[in-house]
Amino acid sequence: MSTAPLIRLNALTKAYGRGQATFQALKGVDLTIDSGDFVAIMGPSGSGKSTMMNILGCLDTPTGGSYEFRGVHIEDVSRNQRALLRRHYLGFVFQGFNLLARTTALENVELPLIYRGESAVVRQQRARAALAQVGLKGWEDHTPGELSGGQQQRVAIARAIVSDPEILLADEPTGNLDTSTSAEIMELITNLNRERGITVLMVTHEPEMAEYAKRVVRIVDGVIASDQRNGEAA
Repeated sequence: MSTAPLIRLNALTKAYGRGQATFQALKGVDLTIDSGDFVAIMGPSGSGKSTMMNILGCLDTPTGGSYEFRGVHIEDVSRNQRALLRRHYLGFVFQGFNLLARTTALENVELPLIYRGESAVVRQQRARAALAQVGLKGWEDHTPGELSGGQQQRVAIARAIVSDPEILLADEPTGNLDTSTSAEIMELITNLNRERGITVLMVTHEPEMAEYAKRVVRIVDGVIASDQRNGEAA
């Protein structure tokens, strides 16, 4: 008995603008992603990879085609329903960390749980556990300005996983980090995929980072040019 994929994109298109100014960012993307997969999405600037990531993260909607998440057609649901899906199933990590500068690491990690209405006791317990999981036990009371770039990205990852998401969407997660720190962050993301079974979708322009993934999907001019499995995850 076959298991339905976690995500299925079918003939997905996305256009911006109107008339002669229309820009077709995605031109009919077909893609399936199974639960527990680790997919690196690569492509040159303007290829459509960020557009596809925004649609997968329910931050944008397609112009045509379909996006199924566990069999539900996301293109048909309301803005509030997409927000609920983000809140309960998705975690986000960005190149720029996106941490609140004047709040502590603990308070930054608590944010998703505030939106979910969790009590202060539950928030602190789960935030401390998430920070410990990313190797920041003892750093809870430090603000971003008191942390290195690698530590800030670890806080961002803790914030992304504190709500036990099914999918981690990482947009250039090592783009602002040096080579050594990038490797540490990728090992952390790989362990979350292997040990917790979190499905990882990662946009990257760095082949070395893509080697950590199980699959590499390359997008060129709004279409998938290749979809290959790595021989062995790094």
